Amino acid sequence: MAQGKFDVFLTVDKGVRYQQNLSGRNIAVLIIRAKSNDIDDILPHVAECLKALDSIHAGEVVIVGG
Repeated sequence: MAQGKFDVFLTVDKGVRYQQNLSGRNIAVLIIRAKSNDIDDILPHVAECLKALDSIHAGEVVIVGG
């Protein structure tokens, strides 16, 4: 649903690349690996997300965080 409306799909769902067929899509996927989806767990990864957003391309899946 995000394709065609957004350039990047941002998620904390670590399984999205296995649950969705991303081949041939014109959208990039940025996965944040955080302890939870709580804002306090995501905030430490914002700088890494911004850096990834500068270079991510359609069809790519990029994972940030650890």
